[in-house]
Amino acid sequence: MSRLIVFNKPFGVLCQFSPSAGRRTLADFIAVPGVYPAGRLDADSEGLVALTDDGPLQAAIADPRRKLVKGYWVQVEGTPAPSDLESFRRGLELADGRTRPAMVRVIGEPAGLWPRDPPIRVRKTIPTAWLEVGLREGRNRQVRRMTARIGLPTLRLVRFRVGPWTLEGLEPGRWRDATPPSPGALR
Repeated sequence: MSRLIVFNKPFGVLCQFSPSAGRRTLADFIAVPGVYPAGRLDADSEGLVALTDDGPLQAAIADPRRKLVKGYWVQVEGTPAPSDLESFRRGLELADGRTRPAMVRVIGEPAGLWPRDPPIRVRKTIPTAWLEVGLREGRNRQVRRMTARIGLPTLRLVRFRVGPWTLEGLEPGRWRDATPPSPGALR
């Protein structure tokens, strides 16, 4: 039977098991042989990483053609205008092409969100806002590039959902076993 683990990756941790000169990696938190991340999360991003020992499941979770929704809480510098949100919903032109339409809405700071270590930079004269973003693709640093494209730099990014799996009840640096989907469920 396949094994599926969900992990709440802390800020600064590399999404790999191989050592990297003085940097923390998944190996510092997960001592389960044979599991590998299904997709990546940048070192400066936090939150949910799914890991599995099942190659086809790993590919299905990471494959943008499966259109598995990945949900993010994004703290941005500035205040989004309705037209900014509409740009997200239509898709944005980035250096590597147009993005698929994204789901986006303004939210308050997510309940139960842990403090980031180190804290984000705060500028007294510039407001910040929280967005909830849902993507069905996963380009390199996509959310950060999308918010920058509309003039709202990302200060903090937390992935809270990958398909049916969430961070609920999972502290940073902790993992738990999750129920793998039935065969074909991610098709």
